[in-house]
Amino acid sequence: MDFPDTHQEWESIHPSDLWIYNKLMLSRELGYLCGPTGSYVPKPDFYIVRPMMNLLGMSRYARKDFIYKYTEHYHPAEFWSEIFHGHHISVDFRDKKSELVVLGTKDPTDPLYKWEKWEKLDQEVPFPEILNNLVGNYEWINCEFIGNHLIEVHFRINPNFRYGNTVAIPVWKGNESINSENYNYIEDESYLRSGFYID
Repeated sequence: MDFPDTHQEWESIHPSDLWIYNKLMLSRELGYLCGPTGSYVPKPDFYIVRPMMNLLGMSRYARKDFIYKYTEHYHPAEFWSEIFHGHHISVDFRDKKSELVVLGTKDPTDPLYKWEKWEKLDQEVPFPEILNNLVGNYEWINCEFIGNHLIEVHFRINPNFRYGNTVAIPVWKGNESINSENYNYIEDESYLRSGFYID
């Protein structure tokens, strides 16, 4: 299966569905506690701050920040949102049926982009109701969830499992040494990642 590059993915999106790629709009539609740069947070606490739109993926510039009230110091293209807890899963839906479900695990002290492992799960996930009225015709839709909360959507498959693998262990630049006895290395460079160990 061919995996589209960022430009091809962008060109495939129906203009009426672009709001899905705006994570602030998606979060607001879902009723999450969130707001753009310049809006106040309701109470001092830790929040997720990240770009409203990021087709490049890899959680670029996403981070947890403690915000007392004001948010004017963030980039105008960023937004803040409540933090969700629980398992992080990535689901590829094909014609609204979950075809691939993978669980991500990480060290909670690492940056948000840095995952230790993705592993295929044998389970079904319901298709999000908010996506039932899309204008475009998309065979594949990838959704990311944290603790059953939908946090982002892509009109493509999960690229980390396009090799037919059931496990993907990211290899981060400057930290290439792991116990790889039972895995094969695949060069797959993106952002701060150099590739994967896969089964």
